[in-house]
Amino acid sequence: MTAIRQADLDALPVREALPALVSALDGHGAAVLCAPPGTGKTTLVPLVLAGLVGGGPRRRVVVAEPRRIAARAAARRMAWLLGEQVGGSVGFTVRGERVAGPGTVVEVVTTGVLLQRLQRDQELSGVDVVILDECHERHLDADTVAAFLLDVRETLRPELRLVAASATTDAAGWARVLGHGRPGGAPVVAAAGVSYPVETVWAPPARPVRPPHGMRVDPAQLTHVASVVRRALEERSGDVLCFLPGVGELARVAGQLGGVDAEVLQIHGRAPAAVQDAALAPSAHRRVILATAVAESSLTVPGVRVVVDSGLAREPRVDHARGLGALATVRASRAAGRQRAGRAGREAPGTVYRCWSQAEDGRLPAFPSPEIRIADLAQFALQAACWGDPDAAGLALPDPPPAGAMAAAREVLVAVGAVTPDGRATPRGVGMSRLGLHPRLARALLDGAAAVGPRRAAELVALLSEEPPREYGDDLAAAWRRARAGGDSYATRWRAEATRLRRSDATPASPSRALSEAGSTPPPPGREAVPRGPVGGPAPDLRASSAGGADGSAAPAIAAGAVSGDDAAAGLVAALAFPERVAKAKGEGAFLMASGTAAELGDGSRMRSAPWLAVAVADRGPHSASARVRLGAVLDEDTARAAAAHLLASGDEVRWEDGDVAARATHRLGAIALAVRPLKNPDPALVRAALLEGLRSDGLGLLRWTPDARALRARLGFLHRTLGGAWPDLADDGALLARADDWLEPELSRARRRADLARIDAGQALNRLLPWATGEAARLDELAPERIEVPSGSRIRVDYSAEHGQPVLAVKLQELFGLAETPRVAGVPVLVHLLSPAGRPAAVTADLASFWQGGYLAVRAELRGRYPKHPWPLDPATAEPTRHTNARLRR
Repeated sequence: MTAIRQADLDALPVREALPALVSALDGHGAAVLCAPPGTGKTTLVPLVLAGLVGGGPRRRVVVAEPRRIAARAAARRMAWLLGEQVGGSVGFTVRGERVAGPGTVVEVVTTGVLLQRLQRDQELSGVDVVILDECHERHLDADTVAAFLLDVRETLRPELRLVAASATTDAAGWARVLGHGRPGGAPVVAAAGVSYPVETVWAPPARPVRPPHGMRVDPAQLTHVASVVRRALEERSGDVLCFLPGVGELARVAGQLGGVDAEVLQIHGRAPAAVQDAALAPSAHRRVILATAVAESSLTVPGVRVVVDSGLAREPRVDHARGLGALATVRASRAAGRQRAGRAGREAPGTVYRCWSQAEDGRLPAFPSPEIRIADLAQFALQAACWGDPDAAGLALPDPPPAGAMAAAREVLVAVGAVTPDGRATPRGVGMSRLGLHPRLARALLDGAAAVGPRRAAELVALLSEEPPREYGDDLAAAWRRARAGGDSYATRWRAEATRLRRSDATPASPSRALSEAGSTPPPPGREAVPRGPVGGPAPDLRASSAGGADGSAAPAIAAGAVSGDDAAAGLVAALAFPERVAKAKGEGAFLMASGTAAELGDGSRMRSAPWLAVAVADRGPHSASARVRLGAVLDEDTARAAAAHLLASGDEVRWEDGDVAARATHRLGAIALAVRPLKNPDPALVRAALLEGLRSDGLGLLRWTPDARALRARLGFLHRTLGGAWPDLADDGALLARADDWLEPELSRARRRADLARIDAGQALNRLLPWATGEAARLDELAPERIEVPSGSRIRVDYSAEHGQPVLAVKLQELFGLAETPRVAGVPVLVHLLSPAGRPAAVTADLASFWQGGYLAVRAELRGRYPKHPWPLDPATAEPTRHTNARLRR
């Protein structure tokens, strides 16, 4: 052991803010710490609050980090500052790895591990201070942990101290949350940092690139990023840190940097610990470090003087209607851009190359979206239910969960037997929450173990918990075999996770081993490791738990050890995890999932001829009708029925289909029809509903519309627009169908098929909507006459069909001689279309008097030459109206 590195501790700028922070915690018990990157908020603050440096009282401190790599790095840095090895005064715990001992005072954990500990021991016994680091990132686990800790402080342990720490955060918002109703909220302590200037170089692509879509990034964008890295190596000195959205993009850019005069490293959450350590250690050689968002905060990468920012990030998204959730590539926020740029100015002046234009920068979102607003909330909802607050209504969350997302999560949890219909956690659900898995995967592990064995179930669930690389293919069983034989980094991580899951007891009755393997501290000797109920309430009895079908399990339908062979095992476990995605073949490579979404396999997939498929991973473009299967397994119908038993339903279906009423008795698995037979005597109410559905989809043209019926509808529509009152609105089909009972009965209830609709006289039916009760119906011909008699004696039909215009009277010009004023209907002047003797349009007017005085002379001159046998008087206002030629008039 070496001496404490006091000089390095004294050089950390956050030390100036420590007295104010300690005072705030002594007075209020909670505080928000805002400290720029590199100030020591992650390393010095825990050591001081623990009393390991600075001479304060000894306290046990837990530091919660959002990522495993940050937790390991922070623990190693603190141990180095103390002159110790990790596992002494400072330790860390992440899922599957714990380096801590009986003398550990400061323990760095991931937020997921802390969440599990809180569920197991809500008092967080023995812990004096909790620091939530990088809370600005708004990960769902971090928000949940903060809410649970505030609940604990409020009801069980008011002496527990909380610190929300971040480099860039909404200080006022977190002060309000940590204040938990106190006036003014929790104190905010700000620390000044030593920041070096960072020059910004705008480096947009020379040609437009396609925006990100789903997980896809335009290869041209990645080529551009690689070229900017090469440019930065030529123009600047020091190591280059390049931010990209995901592991696949890191690999593709690394492949385009061959031959550069620098060592190329890739750092991400899945990278082996040795690679992570290499990136975080000083190097005598120049480096290009390609990193995901893990390097945005918490970590200091020594030697970096240049940052190349792709401007892209990954955020969770979920399609609640179809159960297709995945990460999506999005434009990074301006706040993330500032964090990334700050990496270049940690140790000396630096430069950031931004791969977009300055004009685009102003259009970027200001902050990343909180995960609670956009992510799948099934795991959060289960945590809240196990905490005793199923709706999360009593939790002090920075943002409330969206109601729709919580409802969708509740449906999933009820289906897998984790909660009751009213949202309360079942004993099975409490056990599932202890496995450190999404509830879907926990269900697959628990129920799959009985049929395929614990080892195989654990291996398959490990594959599903971290999607295999694309080169493993789309066949889950084949990917399983490749992982078992593989020696790549993914296979290494997969084996570790499979071992963790296999060692956990795959029953909800004994969660303690699962907790330990998930990274939680084992219970003290003599203390039973049972989960607690709501804060201050009784603990649920796990001994009553069952893997039976009433709780969502498929165990009653699948006999123990009944499944053998890789394909069958993979299909069962995937179907247990995603029952809404069991799919039946519709044709070669085309399937219909139980959720109702169509799915397609790639051209080279060996599963294209499978009769059934268990879809594990799929994505669907915003304008695509079908989802593309990225990972799936061959399935048989019996297994599909067992895994998705809660989706089985039988009943009579009567609907409008292919232009007519279809009536059948069906047995369905969600949207998939398993058995269908025609119905001879369907329920008349269902038939009527189907006919109305047809009228809505295909239109009222299904009825018999005579010319008189169409004219009546137009007349009534005109009166509604002009007079309103009791005159009905008939212009919109939807408004008419909303009143189907008033005008289509009794004919509609007697109808059985499309042909019966065609026999309903629409005109006679519309007469039922006239305002008979008020007596206004008798004035129909007076207010909106079907025909108007003109001076010649002809009765001309009025056209009321213009939706928003005037009624139209199309009449030969000569028949209106002697008519001084324009005819009116319901007080509205008609629009007169004046026709030639041949019936062709000659003029249009709504003011006959003005027309006779002005426009008529020009029209007369034209028509007199074309029709010389017809009378064309100079004074039409006093002339005799006629329908005949001059010769006829002289007889």
